[in-house]
Amino acid sequence: MKNLKSRLLNVLFWSVVSAAFIGPGTVTTATKAGANFGFDLLWALVFSTFACLLLQEASARITINSGMNLGQAIAKQFEGKSSKTLILLLVIGAIILGSAAYETGNILGSIAGLSLVFDIPQKILVALIGILAFAALNFRSMQGIARFMGGIVFFMGLAFFTTAIQLKPPIGEILKGSFIPTIPETEGAGLLILGLIGTTVVPYDLFLGSGVLNKKQAISELRFGLSVAVVLGGIISMAIMTVGTVIETEFTYETLAQALTYRVGSYAVYIFGFGMFAAGFSSAITAPLASALTAQSLFEEKSKKRWKTQGIYFRLVYTGVLLVGLFFGLMEIKPIPAIILAQAFNGLILPFISIFLIYVINDPELMGKSNTNGWLSNILMAIVMWVTMVMGIISIVRAIAKAINVAINQPDFLVLIVGVISFFISIAVLYYISKYRRKKEVSMHMNNILKNK
Repeated sequence: MKNLKSRLLNVLFWSVVSAAFIGPGTVTTATKAGANFGFDLLWALVFSTFACLLLQEASARITINSGMNLGQAIAKQFEGKSSKTLILLLVIGAIILGSAAYETGNILGSIAGLSLVFDIPQKILVALIGILAFAALNFRSMQGIARFMGGIVFFMGLAFFTTAIQLKPPIGEILKGSFIPTIPETEGAGLLILGLIGTTVVPYDLFLGSGVLNKKQAISELRFGLSVAVVLGGIISMAIMTVGTVIETEFTYETLAQALTYRVGSYAVYIFGFGMFAAGFSSAITAPLASALTAQSLFEEKSKKRWKTQGIYFRLVYTGVLLVGLFFGLMEIKPIPAIILAQAFNGLILPFISIFLIYVINDPELMGKSNTNGWLSNILMAIVMWVTMVMGIISIVRAIAKAINVAINQPDFLVLIVGVISFFISIAVLYYISKYRRKKEVSMHMNNILKNK
């Protein structure tokens, strides 16, 4: 009984990862994907759920084996090098910009959820969410915040899953969409796929998970709790896409409410509305928290007192990210385009962060020779890096072509060229890391010989 309770608490703790990636971005992007393409893009959620589990496990394993969180481990790699400050600024810049973009979507999405249920002015809702999020961020215990988020995720998942089940989706189409990858030639499909990946494998989530982790946790406990939490998160995301398939017109939150009322009943709108609010509110806490934890891990050596949890610098970072989201919420910008762009932006950052992650976890000096990645894990991580790089570059090229009014006449050729270039970049990263790893192992071996003489 005690062991069962421990496992349940472990899953609840790791639900902080699900709380971070199942936000309004997931709801909006997955629902729009379901509305526009039915179940055809489910494969992107299956892939991104697997990628999330793979990268999160690596990040957490770094913390358990080295005693450092991911940010500290990255900083350690560049200790004493002239490039250290530049690298750290690039990492923190990417994470804070991604979190700020994400936070805007979180605030707008949680407002949209409440607006489906209550007729309250947007500015009042923004103020209410801001006050509640700031209060939650001031919890003294990171474990307390994680478990609080886990409770919200449970409520949110129940809301979305219940709504999806009542729609009685076709199992055959779900299986086909889950395991047969397709990229529709429709304009915006690539951006939507990148958004689905970016909203599930959230770069700042890697720093969040390693930042709140209990460093004394066993690897087996970590893998169990993380696997259950992430897979359940993936299932919830798929349930959200299923809900989107009921929309037969242009996707808006209002057309979604009308479709749910027609297909399920008026109460489904309330379930979905509260679920979306829970998704937005939980992520409105995790995005600023992850930014603060990342900045703390990279720069705390310069001023440990000010960077400690709830220290002045720590508070300034999470307050700044929260204020960005609240500002755009008060501006009353359209939520759907802003949210999808935020997810796509996070998808673009992901290959960049993945390179640092695979670099750190293959350092035998930091991890211990027996705890570094096996070659299968390295290949799988390189595949994740390759796929996200392909989707990111294609989306950038299409956006530039649209901006300068140039038509892409051969989209398949574009995918082929980008795919080949990204493949060779991924191979080059793997080659460099294997060379770096062998060099470290030889150095460690020589040091051991000298010590034993």
